[in-house]
Amino acid sequence: MLSWILILLVVAAIAALLGFNSISGAALTGARILILVVLVLFLLALFGIFAIA
Repeated sequence: MLSWILILLVVAAIAALLGFNSISGAALTGARILILVVLVLFLLALFGIFAIA
């Protein structure tokens, strides 16, 4: 999932440099959603480990 985030960020940066604002915005929104999902999963795993111990 982290590779998807990096790919979307690169696509957004290249699209922004070339002037494709709608594609850049869509890629950036997708990256933001995936970052949020990764953070939530990380926090759930972190608190789950502390709850077991």
